[in-house]
Amino acid sequence: MQNYVFVIDTNKQPLNPISPKKARRLLDKGKAAVFRMYPFTIILKTAINNPTISPCQIKIDPGSKVTGFALVQNNQILWGMELEHRGGLIKKKLESRKAVRRGRRNRNTRYRKPRFLNRRRPPGWLTPSLDHRILTIGTWVKRLIKFCPVNEIWVEKVKFDTQKMQNPEINDVEYQQGELAGYEVREYLLEKWGRECTYCGQQNVPLQIEHISPKSFGGSNRVSNLCLACEKCNQRKGNKPIEEFLKKKPSLLQKIKSKAKQPLKDAAAVNTTRNKLVKVLQKIKPVVTGTGAQTKYNRTKLGFPKEHWIDAACVGDIEALQLRTNQPLLVTCKGQGGRQKAALNKYGYPIRHNPLRPIKGWTTGDIAKHQKLGIGKVTPRSKGSFGFTPLGIKGYKSCKPQDLSAVHRKDGYTYSFC
Repeated sequence: MQNYVFVIDTNKQPLNPISPKKARRLLDKGKAAVFRMYPFTIILKTAINNPTISPCQIKIDPGSKVTGFALVQNNQILWGMELEHRGGLIKKKLESRKAVRRGRRNRNTRYRKPRFLNRRRPPGWLTPSLDHRILTIGTWVKRLIKFCPVNEIWVEKVKFDTQKMQNPEINDVEYQQGELAGYEVREYLLEKWGRECTYCGQQNVPLQIEHISPKSFGGSNRVSNLCLACEKCNQRKGNKPIEEFLKKKPSLLQKIKSKAKQPLKDAAAVNTTRNKLVKVLQKIKPVVTGTGAQTKYNRTKLGFPKEHWIDAACVGDIEALQLRTNQPLLVTCKGQGGRQKAALNKYGYPIRHNPLRPIKGWTTGDIAKHQKLGIGKVTPRSKGSFGFTPLGIKGYKSCKPQDLSAVHRKDGYTYSFC
C-alpha cells in the first residue's frame, strides 16, 4: 500500500488526502494536475467552496540520526516518512574548517592562539549539528501543513537517563560519583582490562591508552571508549575501526564490545534538542507530547513492527490505529551544496572555475524527464550539452537542455522509498 496523495484546490487550499487510486482517476479525467512530486501532491482545476475537512495530526518521533513522521486521520495512518539527518556530516565539515584555519593561523601568525570566549552566544544556542535537526523537522512540518489540513502536532518528548543506561542498578550518591570515583583514568583502565594488552593479551610490557572507536571515525574520549594496547598492536591498528582490525578474531571482538559500554552521543543529542524542538513546534500548531514508554506500549499492543515512522504514529494516548500505507517516503538531508568559486585538487589548489548557479535554469541534482531517456538527474554544464543520469542506471548520457522538462527541482533532499 502506497502513501495517500495530498490534494489542494486551485486556490491552494489543502483538502483531505485521498488514495492513490482516486488520484489516478482524477489525473486521467483531466480534473487535476501534478503539483509536486515529493511529497506527491495534486492540484484540482476547480475551487472547492466550504469543503468538508477531517483534521489530521502530524506525529513525530525525533531521533538522533532518523526522525519518523506520520499523518493520522480518524485513527488511520495515511502517510509516513523517515527523515535522515546530516548532523554527523556537519560536524565533520566544521572540524575540517577548524583544521584549515588552525593551519593558516600557525603559518601566518606565529602560532597565535585562537580567540576564545569573546563572543556571547544567545540563550538557547545549540551546536550547528544539533540545531540542524530542529530546523529540518520544522521545515517539514511547515511543508506538510501547506498540503494537508492539520490541527495538532504530536511529538515524543523522551528523556534518556544516560547513567542508568550504563548501570541499571545505580542509585542515590552514585549519580554524583560516576564510574571514575577514586581512580585516575590510567589506573581505572589497568584494573578494567587486567593490566594486559586488550588485543594480544601480552603482560609486563609498556601499555598505551588506545581508542576503541577511532576519533577520526567519530569516537570520543569517554572512558568507555578507551582500552590499553602494547606499542605493536597500537601501531598495527592505527585509525582502523575495531571491526576491521579484528575481523579475523570475531570472539575477541565480541569480548571487547561487551566489556566496553555503548556510546551515548545519540541519547545526548535527543536529550539536548527535545525542549527546543517542542518550543519551535508550539509556534506553528498546538503540540501534544508523549513519552517513549507510552509509544512502545502502543506499538506492542497493536502488533506493529519497529520502524521510525510507525513509532511516530504510536505517539501519545491512542486506543486503535489502522495501517493504510506500508511504503513510507525516505528523505535524506543533503544540503544545498557549497559556495566555492573554484574547484580544488586533493592538495587544496584551485584547478578550475566553478560557474555560478543556476546554469541555463538548471542546478546539479534537479530531476527531469527526457523525451527518450525517461526520468533522471541533471548535471548542467556552462558550455555544450548537459549530463543526464537515468534513474537506476550507472553512468550518464549527454543531452540538450531543450530536450528536458523539470519534474522536481533540487531542494536539499534526496527521495526514495523504504
